[in-house]
Amino acid sequence: MNELPKLVESREAFSGAIFSVRVDTLEVDGSSRRVDIVAHRGSIAILALAAPERLILIRQYRHPAGRELWEIPAGMREPGEDAGVGAARELREETGYTAGRITPMFAAYATPGFCTELLHFFLAEELQSGLPEPDADERIDVREVSLAEAFAMQASGQIADLKTFAALLWLGRKLHQ
Repeated sequence: MNELPKLVESREAFSGAIFSVRVDTLEVDGSSRRVDIVAHRGSIAILALAAPERLILIRQYRHPAGRELWEIPAGMREPGEDAGVGAARELREETGYTAGRITPMFAAYATPGFCTELLHFFLAEELQSGLPEPDADERIDVREVSLAEAFAMQASGQIADLKTFAALLWLGRKLHQ
């Protein structure tokens, strides 16, 4: 493997509520290059199963996409928060469900070319319904669907985000091994 780039300089260019942007200067093989990085504290995604082939989806407006999307429940980790604790919190806040069992599935970078966000996926089972506690700016519809319905929603473009794609692929493989 080639020598790893050396960090020469790093400065914050923007700081916001959800992420910050920093500009790093790297030196590789005697030449330098600028890398713009979105620094994010990490997220949690929950594949909530109401039954073996029935899952909970939420629909909400996503301004960057310019439309409403059906997704698995997800959200940001609070500073210093254990990812499993965050998964239980996000599930309850967005859907009202609590889980008798939450199991780590995997963690993945969604866009490692420019963003530090590590997305932790959890499987939530033994669900009990309750009242959602969404953030003041969230308008969320909750729906239980079959795995077949979810794949049809993905094929039709109603499900169009990578975290939900990844969770559906994981579940399809787990159920049909």
